[in-house]
Amino acid sequence: MRWCWMWVLMVLMPSAWAQRPPETVPGGVSRQSHVLSFDRSSLPGDIELLPRKTVLGYSADVSRGFGRIHLTCRSNANSANGACPQEDTGLPPAVGSTQIALRFIETRSGLQTDLLVRGALQRAYGDGRCYRDSWDPNDYPISSSSSSECIDAGASGSGVLLSVPEEELGKLVAGRWAAELILDLRTASLGPAVASYEFVFDLTITDHNAVSIYFPAFPNVSPLVALNAGYDPINRTIGGRTGLDMCLYDGLGSQAQYLGVTVRDTGTRPPGPSGFALWHEAGGADDSQRLDYTVTLDHNGTTVPLANGVEEQLHGIDAAQLRMVMLPGMSQPVFCVPTPMTLEIPRVPVSTKRSGIYWGDLKVELRVPTTTP
Repeated sequence: MRWCWMWVLMVLMPSAWAQRPPETVPGGVSRQSHVLSFDRSSLPGDIELLPRKTVLGYSADVSRGFGRIHLTCRSNANSANGACPQEDTGLPPAVGSTQIALRFIETRSGLQTDLLVRGALQRAYGDGRCYRDSWDPNDYPISSSSSSECIDAGASGSGVLLSVPEEELGKLVAGRWAAELILDLRTASLGPAVASYEFVFDLTITDHNAVSIYFPAFPNVSPLVALNAGYDPINRTIGGRTGLDMCLYDGLGSQAQYLGVTVRDTGTRPPGPSGFALWHEAGGADDSQRLDYTVTLDHNGTTVPLANGVEEQLHGIDAAQLRMVMLPGMSQPVFCVPTPMTLEIPRVPVSTKRSGIYWGDLKVELRVPTTTP
């Protein structure tokens, strides 16, 4: 039995030692860029910054302190470059991973959103009697120098897991988002940083399923608009105008090359020369039963006349004024492009029109280019 036991040891030990992490001395600045484009309907999964057991430092000489490596933020409250402990917390592995708040800024609108980056340390050991693959299976808080004793020795090295979970990415609305996470590596509780890790994010997010024409005064129903036709007793004419607040959301963070807007008179009777008409509620098809009107848009301070059924392309979206709104069915605010609409009935002699109530139907369509910013 004794000979058999020795034979088993001779088989297992080389396997265990073969899996020890490589000698790694931390130092310098490591910088990564993560440039991604995706639609909110199909999130890309977790963004893996450093895969589990990425070796931060390892040495067979335990006294070098690589088994006490920990990462700290430069602020515990300001999330501009990541908010987490600035010094060793000494927390045990039972606490598990660390949530690092990181500020993402939408470059077009300036909208800011904090996402939680997940981080966890793993400890590696040089004695194969501790763990067959050298790694303690427990996760340690990212800002803790604590480790467990294994037989009669401490940890020889440290690895890390760092990622942005998919559910956090779902917090970002359409747009181009930028962020930079900076973490400092330390080998002693009160010692200086011996290395730094920088992660730069450039995320272009679309939301094609949420392209919307938003009417703030009618957030959940189709607009019912009075054209305010008034009678001028001096000139004996009738006419009027009304404004309809409208905002266009392109699902691209208001960075579309252009927005294609089309208005259509969808009444059952053909419109008159202006392209748009209201008809007397009693019916009839002659001119006395019809009030003609025009449609214009205000795009970034410019009046844009619209023709029935003809698309008008609005350019300069990336420089247009924006408005933050909460669109129906969305849990987060977005920025849309204000494009007020004006409906105007040119004045006509009242004697040429039948008195009563007039109705009309107008449909507004929005087309967004298929190309992303």
